[in-house]
Amino acid sequence: MSEKVSTLDVRQRLGDMLNRVALRHDEFIIERKGKPLAALVPVYRLEQMREFARQRALEMSERQKGRNGALSDDEAMRLANEAKRWARRSVKTGKRRRP
Repeated sequence: MSEKVSTLDVRQRLGDMLNRVALRHDEFIIERKGKPLAALVPVYRLEQMREFARQRALEMSERQKGRNGALSDDEAMRLANEAKRWARRSVKTGKRRRP
């Protein structure tokens, strides 16, 4: 579960938060005026999300190839961006769900 913190909290407690992320693998959602702005997560988690997004883009690409032949560069970029948005949405909600 991610802990929500304000930008002011981050300024005041950054050292403590970094220790918690590094040692306990805690995650923080940083908010400004009550709206999510950024996330502070362990590096391994970020790498997992990126790898998942790459795999998802490749899966979608393979499905498209089976139907229409090779993808154009624009189609491949659109699929990659869709996978990235999906991965980012998953981080915000704290769960994985298929689009």
